[in-house]
Amino acid sequence: MSTIKSTREIDTIFRTATRVAHPLLIALVARTPKERGRSGRVAFIAGKKLGGAVLRNRCRRVLRETVRRSGGPWASYDITLISRPGTATAAPAQLDAALSSIISRAGLEQ
Repeated sequence: MSTIKSTREIDTIFRTATRVAHPLLIALVARTPKERGRSGRVAFIAGKKLGGAVLRNRCRRVLRETVRRSGGPWASYDITLISRPGTATAAPAQLDAALSSIISRAGLEQ
């Protein structure tokens, strides 16, 4: 899975992307720049407001696995997923449904 790691790219996504929210997570969806081709990428963010490092790492791991199960990353899109307080304790089926809802509301092809 190709991930976004550059702070500069993440800042650009925060400024330009479309935001889609769900009680378990937030997604920022932006078109991939043309010079990068059609490959999609994903970034996972868990802020310090969620708690300690162990909880934040768990949130990122859970989101990574949810994206794998749902067939991501999506071609031609850069997506940043932001954890919310319920992300770490949600059942996998709940997270799958949340991500599916976000993807359909954002208008991404599956």
